[in-house]
Amino acid sequence: MKTATHDAAVLEQYDSRAQAYLASSVHAQGDDLELLARLVGQRPDAVALDLGCGGGHVAFRLAGLVGKVVACDLSGAMLETVAAEARKRGLDNIVTKQSAAEALPCPSASFDVVATRYSAHHWGDFKAGLAQMARAMKPDGMAVFMDVVSPGMPLLDTWLQSLELLRDPSHVRNASLADWQATLSAAGFEVGEVHTYQLRLAFGPWIERMRTPEVHVAAIRSLQQRASSEVREHFRIEDDGSFTVDTALIVARKMVSEADRSSLPD
Repeated sequence: MKTATHDAAVLEQYDSRAQAYLASSVHAQGDDLELLARLVGQRPDAVALDLGCGGGHVAFRLAGLVGKVVACDLSGAMLETVAAEARKRGLDNIVTKQSAAEALPCPSASFDVVATRYSAHHWGDFKAGLAQMARAMKPDGMAVFMDVVSPGMPLLDTWLQSLELLRDPSHVRNASLADWQATLSAAGFEVGEVHTYQLRLAFGPWIERMRTPEVHVAAIRSLQQRASSEVREHFRIEDDGSFTVDTALIVARKMVSEADRSSLPD
């Protein structure tokens, strides 16, 4: 039996689900998207990167603020969906690029803004993906990272990763805030603002969006029903399987030396 690569597993999961992610209210809206827009502000001369763009919601939000947005994803089907929706919305400053996060096909210091949302937990090499974002960002640029985060405590972390993997076998890991901060630093970023949120996941749409096999749905429900009080309380597990996860928005800048810093524009 031939074993597929991780990237192939991601494509198998997501190529046929592009429309579901375009239509998903969980992905199309959120306080983090609104904060992203406020942080970036009106920057008509800026070029932005939406890495792991999925259904394109970060790219759509940025398109009215910056001069150009590059929506990058491993899935060609996702990119076709984003391009079609951009045309429908009249967003002619969005271009698409197919690539894994760990191998961005762009020159260094290409972007004024780099952002990723609900994507990094699928990357085969988390540190390499962040390092590519640091490489691609201009020295005075802004980076914004948005994702579901692990609570950190081993008991809660094990439960979160288990549910995520049963739902979607292309899941790798939801990093904790401590993991994010350490890995961003190792990749060449200085972490600034950190904002945390809670996101309720309605069980039906969460499962349907990924077309999770019934045997895995049953396993998820079995785990939930046997969860300890600590797990049930933290994730607010509801009778129908709906639950709440922690998310975060992290703002970062590129680390620069004092010599380099003196050459940056005011």
